[in-house]
Amino acid sequence: MAEVLLFHHALGQTTGFGAFADELRQAGHTVHTPDLYDGRTFTTLDEGVAYAEEIGFGEIIERGTRAADELPTELVYAGFSLGVLPAQKLAQTRAGARGALLFYSCVPMSEFGPSWPAGVPVQIHGMDADPMFVGEGDLDAAREVVDSAEHGELFLYPGDQHYFADSSLPSYDEDAATLLTKRVLEFLGSR
Repeated sequence: MAEVLLFHHALGQTTGFGAFADELRQAGHTVHTPDLYDGRTFTTLDEGVAYAEEIGFGEIIERGTRAADELPTELVYAGFSLGVLPAQKLAQTRAGARGALLFYSCVPMSEFGPSWPAGVPVQIHGMDADPMFVGEGDLDAAREVVDSAEHGELFLYPGDQHYFADSSLPSYDEDAATLLTKRVLEFLGSR
């Protein structure tokens, strides 16, 4: 079974985020869910992003790095949207990474290094008409990462929702979330 470090999105640790982590745990995986927001949650994306900007995106990444420092090195790094920042950085730069799961977001590899590390598999999930994922360059970055990884997969789901796998939000898409979870469990099962 895999050991996963899972980072939340800009709304914080919502009940849907917790439910996703619990589903991975029920499948036998160890899942760590550090709170990058010190217990705060938000009801709108604008509020959550404003708080992240107030903290600073660099600080969000550093909080994720500090959380990883307390854990073994052989981890699968996973993140939802904002949480992709520390997850992708750690997958690209911390020795021992077992894989990366990036949901709704991806940043250019050059943000954290010259290339994707050899032997680190990656899955990236997003909706094909999500204005943030498609329109803000994340899809292009995802294609770059997947093309450079030895074992990379990009999964696009029909729809325009950003937080489609968070069961506590109106953007939840049950069919897409079910398929995403199935694919994630298959990925983790091979780690």
